[in-house]
Amino acid sequence: MPTSRIAVTGSSGLIGAALVRSLRADGHEVARLVRRPARSGDEVEWDPKRGYVDVAGLVGCDAVVHLAGAGVGDHRWTDDYKREIRDSRVLGTGAIAEAVASLDAPPRVLLSGSAIGYYGDTGDRAVDENAPPGDGFLPSVCEEWEAATAAAEERNIRTVHARTGLVVAREGGAWGRLFPLFKAGLGGRLGNGRQYWSYIALHDHVAALRHILDTESLFGPVNLTGPDPVTNAEVTAAMGRVLRRPTLFTAPAPALRIALGEFAGDVLGSQRVIPGKLLDSGFSFAFPGIDAAIRAALR
Repeated sequence: MPTSRIAVTGSSGLIGAALVRSLRADGHEVARLVRRPARSGDEVEWDPKRGYVDVAGLVGCDAVVHLAGAGVGDHRWTDDYKREIRDSRVLGTGAIAEAVASLDAPPRVLLSGSAIGYYGDTGDRAVDENAPPGDGFLPSVCEEWEAATAAAEERNIRTVHARTGLVVAREGGAWGRLFPLFKAGLGGRLGNGRQYWSYIALHDHVAALRHILDTESLFGPVNLTGPDPVTNAEVTAAMGRVLRRPTLFTAPAPALRIALGEFAGDVLGSQRVIPGKLLDSGFSFAFPGIDAAIRAALR
């Protein structure tokens, strides 16, 4: 992409912060959307709950990357927190889509976050972007989340739903919680360990986002996962190999259900998701294997 102005929501999160660093390193101007009055020239105020976006701050943007949303695993799933998970995604996405659609010269692409939670539990069945939604809370949230970009699509803005898998990173996300446990020799299988984990190295995730921005033929859902999902037992073994620690502990399914409540169903669920569109569009993974992805996170 030629040097451009790109707006990013969720820029303080794990993926957003890494994307902003990558874009700026290549000379792009980044406008960060913040939920308070802007304090500098690179900030744009917005309030997803009120549906407010300072549209003037989006003028001249070639692309908008929308990554904001409440953490799925940050709290126990009470009714109130499930509402927060849904509203932070659906209301925020609707506000961004309507804002970009209102511009006289809209951005050429809206890259909006989503998740492989869309597919629900797929067992050992491999699925790509053509698979239907699953059943349950997270699939229903993902459906509404993606539907909330309608205003941008009606304006004929190229719209992409980045269905993110488990990001292998030391700094945050689910893997950020695993590293300290495994380093302390307390890591192990979750449940029976046969559930598939569709992972992607943080480096590859950011590269995939950049690839999507640059690739005009990509639109609609795009899976951001590595090419070779592995089981939780294989992840456990790989963490032990790379970190050179024992992996003797096991978190039994009943204990996880007590500790995590409804969210345990998704932790124990299996998602074998293939990045069909990325591979077909010529994207090349730097760290496709689980050992390589873990080592990349440690660097």
